[in-house]
Amino acid sequence: MSKSTRRIGIAMGDTLQRVGELIFETDGRRQTSLFRYALEWLDDRDSFPLAPNLPLSDTHFHSGSRSSPRSALPGPVADGAPDAWGRGLIRKARRRGLTELDYLLAVDDTTRQGALRYLDEAGQPLAQTYPPVPRLNELDDLRRLVGSADEGFELAPDLRDRLIGSAGSLGGARPKATVRDDRGALAIAKFTSAQDTMPVERMEAATLALARDTGLNAASAHVELKRSAHPVAVIQRFDRTASGRRTHYLSAQSFLGVEDGTDAYYTDIADMLRAHAADAKAEMEELYRRILFTILVSNNDDHLKNHGLLSVGGGRWSLAPAFDINPQPYRRRHLETGISEQSGNAASIEAALEAAPFFDISADSAASMLARMATTVRERWRHHGLAAGMTPAEIKLYEDAFDHEETSTAQRLAGAFDR
Repeated sequence: MSKSTRRIGIAMGDTLQRVGELIFETDGRRQTSLFRYALEWLDDRDSFPLAPNLPLSDTHFHSGSRSSPRSALPGPVADGAPDAWGRGLIRKARRRGLTELDYLLAVDDTTRQGALRYLDEAGQPLAQTYPPVPRLNELDDLRRLVGSADEGFELAPDLRDRLIGSAGSLGGARPKATVRDDRGALAIAKFTSAQDTMPVERMEAATLALARDTGLNAASAHVELKRSAHPVAVIQRFDRTASGRRTHYLSAQSFLGVEDGTDAYYTDIADMLRAHAADAKAEMEELYRRILFTILVSNNDDHLKNHGLLSVGGGRWSLAPAFDINPQPYRRRHLETGISEQSGNAASIEAALEAAPFFDISADSAASMLARMATTVRERWRHHGLAAGMTPAEIKLYEDAFDHEETSTAQRLAGAFDR
């Protein structure tokens, strides 16, 4: 197959300020791209690097490897492409070989994650024409449509386009869509799957509320269709400001500048925060507290795509609100992102306390944080489960996620600081 080349303009936010150009190439076997900043972006005193590994420079940055087609796009660009759920919908619609660029440009420009936008030669946004983003009052109808797709039923083209448009660039494999809440702001609707045997969406909303109870900066969530057998978790988008302005977003994978599947540690994220955060001390403490919470609630889906960063200008970053925290009572407890090279992927409270100095936190401060958090988790998780509509029997199913060996260890090690 002969090589094909496409040139795509990259712009920032609602003003469509030109950021650079992407040159995408494929020969049918390998996909690669070159990114270069626009001179007008380099000359703007308010510009910033799209990622730490893409410093402001008049040079080409190469992306792509033979081992992973998903590496064909620069990290900040790939973060706005669809993941498993969205890609599946797009494949069914297109029914032909798709490149990473095809997936990227199949996403609705309105709902795309982050602030980057993609332009044609005339400087107009490259976006498919989809129905308007659904409102919350359309949620029940959207739920039925998602359920049909989740169970593998063939959809009419107009219904399929409606679903692709709302699915956008949202990550993960579970069925989801972007909706507008009662204020018109974008939110993520996460749907009950036909394969679910646990009240996953109720528990996700409950766990995010619990995280906020412990003092973490976590995404705001609530449950819609609460009395239904198919409830929907609605989670506020944090890549849009209160006024709807787009905010530049990076996954932790792109922040570190590594490929999908690369072994990485929370200490690696801490090192990058130390170098690039607006308030490194505060951000490293927040990250450390998230490690403790992840272990206490048995979340083992903390891979690099489930940590995010938001640009605060001037090449500085802050952690995005915590999201995708899902307690797992029946799986082996481990961390997708290990604490440090020393402890590997063990979901260990002892390892977390030993690692505190890597986050510029003293042993006493770490133990005090742990004591307060462990107490809040123990006392409040059932309350939040009930508030999300879970029955006592469903809460019983999750007990092992919150009452386990590591929670006992936490209580023992932090006992002197317990309230």
